[in-house]
Amino acid sequence: MPKMKTNSGSKKRFSLTGTGKIKRKHAYKSHILTKKSTKRKRNLTYSTIVSKPDEKNIKLLLAMK
Repeated sequence: MPKMKTNSGSKKRFSLTGTGKIKRKHAYKSHILTKKSTKRKRNLTYSTIVSKPDEKNIKLLLAMK
């Protein structure tokens, strides 16, 4: 059976932590920033961990077992 290809979009959007969790960035930080409060924009800057239900699907996209 051939190797499973990694999804190129996912490869750019997600990264693994040392403990095997998947890191992601927040959405809504690219444009139309004038109407968003400073606090909201600041909190969107930080990365976060992918939720447990979505983890399985993302691992498939990243060609992990």
